[in-house]
Amino acid sequence: TCPSLCNKPTVIVMMGLPARGKTYIARKLARYFNWINISTKVFCVGDYRRQQYGTGKRFDYYDPNNKEAKQQLKCCLEMALDDILTFLAKDGEVAVLDGSNTTTSQRKMILDACQRQCFKVFWIESIVDDPEIERRYIMEIKSDSPDYVAMDSNEFLHDFYKRIENYKKVYLTLNSNNDKSLSYIKVFDLGKRFLVHKISGHIQSRSVYFLMNTHMGHRVIYLTRHGESMYNLEGKIGGDADLSDRGLLYAEKLGNFMKKQDVPNLQVWTSQLKRTYQTARYIGGDAVIEKWKALNEIDAGVCDGLTYKEIEERYPRDFALRDEDKYHYRYPRGESYEDLVNRLEPVIMEMERQNNVLVVCHQGVMRCLLSYYLEKQSHELPYLRIPLHHVIKLTPIAYGCRKESFSLDIDAVDTHRERPPSARIRSLSSAVKKKADIKSSKSGDSLSSLDTEVVDGSLNVLKVEN
Repeated sequence: TCPSLCNKPTVIVMMGLPARGKTYIARKLARYFNWINISTKVFCVGDYRRQQYGTGKRFDYYDPNNKEAKQQLKCCLEMALDDILTFLAKDGEVAVLDGSNTTTSQRKMILDACQRQCFKVFWIESIVDDPEIERRYIMEIKSDSPDYVAMDSNEFLHDFYKRIENYKKVYLTLNSNNDKSLSYIKVFDLGKRFLVHKISGHIQSRSVYFLMNTHMGHRVIYLTRHGESMYNLEGKIGGDADLSDRGLLYAEKLGNFMKKQDVPNLQVWTSQLKRTYQTARYIGGDAVIEKWKALNEIDAGVCDGLTYKEIEERYPRDFALRDEDKYHYRYPRGESYEDLVNRLEPVIMEMERQNNVLVVCHQGVMRCLLSYYLEKQSHELPYLRIPLHHVIKLTPIAYGCRKESFSLDIDAVDTHRERPPSARIRSLSSAVKKKADIKSSKSGDSLSSLDTEVVDGSLNVLKVEN
């Protein structure tokens, strides 16, 4: 047996009949964990089946009396479990097994494989009794699943309902008598009701918290930066500047655009900086506008109000370090993108609870929010291109998130800064470190207590005053 206090990887096992939102839940949960830097990967048994045995399987394939198909599906589950063990044996922390897993033999096979490796196992069973919810998810499968893309809609519905009936023949739900030793949550009708049993540890608690605060119905999310500001025109970062003339024009166009979208029960969120709520001023109707401090732009600390050229001249060491690792670099007396992600977690959780929302925010904030919904890696996040005067519409679907981008045809400055070539980063970092080492060896100061500046083209090392 495993010591109860050891830090064990977790396998989250999805289970339930087809068209119960299992894939949707699995991907949302994995996206959330990855966004908060818990290494997570989804292993979909259906993907293994399609890779090994092709797409387009009809309902009779899933008949429990079809011995050949039964053996094939068992092989696919074994392959998925092998890949899970490999992933968690390396740097993985959470693996999500996405499949129906409706039989006791399948569940025993999963449990045995995980217990041999001392992995924690957490079960998520999705149960749908509402026929409207079931039909909606069935139609999303028709749109998104490679198995049914080319099939006629009526033929598809007939086939899929027959497939569900085949699964029902052997489906045994989790219950507190037979499965009293297992940790699980049952999700009824995509979040209308929950049943939680024997939760243990951080990952399981975090999973329950996320699922119980997640809106699983149809909704849309709109993201936009504020209109062009006076600081944007001057190339400065941070601050609390007013909108430029073109920024004010964008605010009007944004109001007209949202009116045409005709979104019911729209909520509008801005930061507490005036360029965002000036941008939202023309959004009328019944929209409720809220100001969030958590949506304020990344804090640039001592660099606030400076241009990138001024930062490079005054703080070349910091400039080089930020280019080297933009996600983790923290501005002196300011924030890093990693800090910003942590600050935005309550915003993400509130967005998951809401129906339809428009967020008017800033470049750094919007990069973090987009990286969550589009499942971007941390090294990609700081370089996502977020142009001014564009609106991004996100629609969560079963297999991910559909993204649409709209330009409102108002000219604006380009504030995007590409990732510098790695050779340039190494060259600047080496020059800064070399000069700092020379000065440090003479003064006895450590590099961590030093800062740098350029005066008349010469690199100087300065003491940082605490």
